[in-house]
Amino acid sequence: MVHQATYTGDRTVRVRRRAPVPPDAGQVRIDVAFTGICGTDLHILHGAMDARVRPPAVLGHEMSGRIAEVGAGVTGWQAGDPVTVMPTASCGGCPACEAGHPHLCHRLDFLGIDSAGALQNSWTVPAGLLVRLPDGLRLDHGALVEPTAVAVHDVRRSGLVAGERAVVVGAGPVGVLIALVARRLGAGVLLVEPDAHRRSVAGALGLDCVDPSVTDVVAEVASWTGGAGAAVAFEVSGAAAGMTTAVNCLRVHGRLVLVGIHPVPREVDLHRFFWRELTLLGARLYRREDFEEAVRLLAAGDVPADALVSRTEPLARADAAFAALDSGAGVMKVLVDCRSTEEAGTP
Repeated sequence: MVHQATYTGDRTVRVRRRAPVPPDAGQVRIDVAFTGICGTDLHILHGAMDARVRPPAVLGHEMSGRIAEVGAGVTGWQAGDPVTVMPTASCGGCPACEAGHPHLCHRLDFLGIDSAGALQNSWTVPAGLLVRLPDGLRLDHGALVEPTAVAVHDVRRSGLVAGERAVVVGAGPVGVLIALVARRLGAGVLLVEPDAHRRSVAGALGLDCVDPSVTDVVAEVASWTGGAGAAVAFEVSGAAAGMTTAVNCLRVHGRLVLVGIHPVPREVDLHRFFWRELTLLGARLYRREDFEEAVRLLAAGDVPADALVSRTEPLARADAAFAALDSGAGVMKVLVDCRSTEEAGTP
């Protein structure tokens, strides 16, 4: 039987057992190893996406595993291959897809939100969504490919180049990953984060991080840039104050990349956009090349996965994994070990 962690509504995650789904033509069945949970999963848990997610729903879209079974017509893959899944199934026929932007498909099926996700120990998906993992990459590290691909895409969207300076507002997992990708590119990076634990993780990775509750961030950025301001600001916090900080840090012709999901409309200083000829860039999801670059970064050790994973729980304790992330107390990335249904977790 397959064990699945399902969102059942009312802030509840329960594990249920179901028969495995054999792969149809063009599909593969994966033995899931690890699945990460993220802020979007918490939004679902809190009921904020009930108009889109219908309980009981299997969540999870950050994963790694090995192919267990290959359906008819699938070539280039075999049982035992280590993989991750790019969880964006596009229709191929809408205006966005026809314009070459399948990640912005008008009828996008996002696995783990619109259809069953990876918080189960057996997952059947279209073979076209597979991304190969190198044999030397640990599977728990492979579960960080998806959030790393988000960061790669965000930095690509920004147009950031070596020698430019960037401010990242919000030092959660995606914010830190953006900072790491930007630093590897050769840019100067400053993180802004009020949470002491997140600042300590960033600092341990050699990233400069300031506390906006005690530091005048705009003045700090002005001093850092000789009065010019940052070339790019990544708004990752999803908070009104974060948006204000990001806008006010930008230089003339600066670029603001909107990464965080803002649940309500925000006031934005459009006069500053006019006065400095700023550019606002949305950044949603990723392309296949972003996923493939994320695999390379993790395999090369440019993304220190162990430093970002704070806790791992077995699938039977998926509710504890959600509670740990929801508490925000001393955690960055939380993984669920889908190979294990034992009750004991690791701190």
